[in-house]
Amino acid sequence: MGKARSASRRSLPAAGTGKRGEDGYIGYLLRQAANAYETHLARTLADLDVTPPQFSVMTMIAAYPGLSNADIARLTFLTPQTVGVIVGNLIKSGAVQKQPHAVHGRIQQLTLTESGRSLLSTAKRRVGAVEKELVDGVSADEERGLRRWLAGLSVKLSER
Repeated sequence: MGKARSASRRSLPAAGTGKRGEDGYIGYLLRQAANAYETHLARTLADLDVTPPQFSVMTMIAAYPGLSNADIARLTFLTPQTVGVIVGNLIKSGAVQKQPHAVHGRIQQLTLTESGRSLLSTAKRRVGAVEKELVDGVSADEERGLRRWLAGLSVKLSER
């Protein structure tokens, strides 16, 4: 069984070839690219002890101060349970703090601490470098078109 399994792995098409290439379904290609991006990003942030989901959570907290865990879950495409664990870990590390909402005391709003802002700043520089890699060889007009297409695709499919 072991030999058969390893033989079948050797025959798998490489990324960018066959159905994993230009002949593949666009949805599959999007998912393949997202997975490759996530893996690359994880390696890029690893020595900071920041995961891509933690980066997403901290980015949204910084961009939209006062969000609840439920808000962050919706914005980061993570489950509320996952966000709860991430936020708990970020609080333990001192990167995030909770404060009761001024009007709705049961709602806990999240903000970055000074150390959290510093960590996010370092992580953003690294993610920015990865983002530049993504569009290497693409003109500014093509990049704008790509961004417009991806954002439009999200809107279009979310409306259904």
